[in-house]
Amino acid sequence: MILLAPMEGLLDWVLRDILTRAGGVDRCVSEFIRVTGTLLPNRLFRRVIPELDSGARTPAGVPVRAQLLGSDPVCMAENAAKLAALGPAGIDLNFGCPAKVVNRHRGGAVLLDEPELIHRIVVAVRQAVPRAMPVSAKMRLGNADGARAVECAVAMASGGAEEIVVHARTKADGYRPPAYWDRIRTIRESAGVPVIANGEIWTVDDAIRCREMSGCDDLMLGRGIVADPGLALAIRARLEAPWLTTSEPLVPWPALLPLLADFWHMLEKRVEPRHRAGRLKQWLHLLRRRFPEAEAAFACVRPLTDVEQVGRLLAGAFDAAATITPLRAEAV
Repeated sequence: MILLAPMEGLLDWVLRDILTRAGGVDRCVSEFIRVTGTLLPNRLFRRVIPELDSGARTPAGVPVRAQLLGSDPVCMAENAAKLAALGPAGIDLNFGCPAKVVNRHRGGAVLLDEPELIHRIVVAVRQAVPRAMPVSAKMRLGNADGARAVECAVAMASGGAEEIVVHARTKADGYRPPAYWDRIRTIRESAGVPVIANGEIWTVDDAIRCREMSGCDDLMLGRGIVADPGLALAIRARLEAPWLTTSEPLVPWPALLPLLADFWHMLEKRVEPRHRAGRLKQWLHLLRRRFPEAEAAFACVRPLTDVEQVGRLLAGAFDAAATITPLRAEAV
């Protein structure tokens, strides 16, 4: 099984749509919805997860679980129950976010110092949502260190989490390489529920090593699949035929161009103008890791801030060789 990771500020419903169209992803998790002491309105849930209005599936048919983040068991349970009534593919609980603004308010990865509280949160949410609705959790190896990683995973599992994703770094590690995939193995052996490995999987070779070191069959992909939308397909191909290897992306640049265009059109419909160009630059920046053509595209888009200029560039600057032709400022 291959899951698409939630990434605040990057991997939202727009990229969920695009990347699941590329193929190979079994399930998505939404970016976190922060619970801070109030019962949130349905419009907020739908804003983060518009797929709730289409059976909690992306247009490609991939199910989406809703992720909640918070530290109050009662409030988390009440919001989980309200969210569950909208029909997500499951409820996921965030115990891994390393963001300082979240951690200062006792959310995300800092809770990995409090396994007893984690247990209470999971128990409360599990009791609040229908029995048939899956409840899962995502964690890091720890806050400052990984000393309590197994204890936290057991707290989640004993509280009713049916599945745990482990990002193989502590909060203190941030997103700095490497990811410590080998440390997931002990968690998997102790938790008693399925464990999914996550963190620093950029290539098929990374995925194979992660599976071997962690002992996990299932993976969650984040920045790696944003940089290479064909990564999930390539991992599946290698697992099915290990003797076949290729350095070429399974979603090549010419096939990616229509997805880039659709990405921009969705931003035009649902994202404020002041954020649109930044979102495109963000994706092109990551695509540069895999596609030389993205380097030229990024160079063209980078100086632009006016959304009409960006739109005209995307509409008319792709040449027959599927690259972006640099334009003079007066041309746009």
